[in-house]
Amino acid sequence: MKKVILAIFSFMLIVACKEEKKVEAFIEETTQEDIQPISDAVLETAVIYEANIRQYSPSGHFDEFTKDIPQLKELGVKVIWLMPIFPISETKRKATGGEDSKFASDFPETEQSKYLGSYYAVSDFTKINPEFGTLEDFRNLVKTAHENGIYVILDWVPNHTGWDHEWIKSNPDYYTKDKDGNITHPVDTDWTDVADLNYDNKDMRKEMIADMQYWLKEEGIDGFRCDVAASVPTDFWQEAIPQLRSTKDIFMLAEAWEPELAKDGLFDAVYGWDTHHVMNAMAKGEKGLDAWKDRWAEIESIYEKDDIIMNFVTNHDENSWNGTINERMKDAAPLMTAFSYVIPGMPLIYSGMEYDMDHRLKFFEKDSIPKTKGKMWPLLEKLGTLKNTNPALNGGKDPATYKDLETTNDKVLAFQRSKNNITVTFVGNFSNQEQSFSAPIKGNFTDYMTNEPIEMNDNVLVLKPWEYRILTE
Repeated sequence: MKKVILAIFSFMLIVACKEEKKVEAFIEETTQEDIQPISDAVLETAVIYEANIRQYSPSGHFDEFTKDIPQLKELGVKVIWLMPIFPISETKRKATGGEDSKFASDFPETEQSKYLGSYYAVSDFTKINPEFGTLEDFRNLVKTAHENGIYVILDWVPNHTGWDHEWIKSNPDYYTKDKDGNITHPVDTDWTDVADLNYDNKDMRKEMIADMQYWLKEEGIDGFRCDVAASVPTDFWQEAIPQLRSTKDIFMLAEAWEPELAKDGLFDAVYGWDTHHVMNAMAKGEKGLDAWKDRWAEIESIYEKDDIIMNFVTNHDENSWNGTINERMKDAAPLMTAFSYVIPGMPLIYSGMEYDMDHRLKFFEKDSIPKTKGKMWPLLEKLGTLKNTNPALNGGKDPATYKDLETTNDKVLAFQRSKNNITVTFVGNFSNQEQSFSAPIKGNFTDYMTNEPIEMNDNVLVLKPWEYRILTE
């Protein structure tokens, strides 16, 4: 009888070992790279796409976005930034924003389920939000992106967690506390749905880095967009980012403008918030081209040559809280979009922008973007192709030069980008009135957007309101 039991046990052990090997093989297969590591060469020509999975489709599932990834390739997209994909805290789940914001629990129980909360109130940094699908669905998204030559970065939330995070109970010292010993939300904010992390705690730092490493090592993602990166001590990034880069080549984007975050191999790119504000002001007629020239002088003075600035006409914050592209820029929108591509840096597309979305997406509830291609898709496709293929628009670690050209009209901007003996010339009317001008531009060119030939010889040109031309050689 003992021999029979021993034989059965041995058989079960063999089967278990085989199953374990199958699991190991499966994990290895799902995390295998289908793409070369991200490189400086990729960043020179990259367009970044911010994916709002919740609102991208009526279902809000990964699969609906995944099937459209090949189309994003047509827009020149080389990096997909996924807004937070992690589970959202139930405790203090927000229903509305602003100073008078309310929690879902403030509403009748029959209404509470429609309030999905903020993506940035994370309850677990190593799990998938079941709203969006499963881990396998996420893996398929990454695999599909890689098969299309596109990298995937995760929106990381290092400054705080949701009130359901296990650290609240297991490690309360990981959090900032008030004089009475109570965990607090981030000071001077209305972010009452999240608990502020205490970066004086070394053990918390280690766990934060370990959670980031999980996604690099086990799930094959290609970097991070770090939320409110400047609210986290710079010395944490000095500790964390070298460890992350030792794992694989990655792209790091800071939701911050501070130049110190881009120094010494920390973040590859920072937000062009001030550029964006200038663009909004010029589109509204509140400021003229001097505002851009002052902004460019500031960029040259505070950033180093290899610092990448992400340029944008919209993103999730702007769309939900400050207005659609049409609300803020109206007829100037095509000009400002082209401008964001041709100035030094990396241009951003936000979900729905490619479909002419003129709708403020809800932030705490389910919503959905349109899916009808109109004027913006062909514009972005054309601009993306130029960004991807013409070295004169390189905007990474070795960017093309930027040279301002004097014009005879202070409403018309002219500049040239050059690299490898190739030049792209931009001229644009930054006003709502027709403008005539001349500029020191000579030669035979192609108007890239219309594919029509154009001869320039210090001659006077006329541009309609908000009209622009991108001249290629």
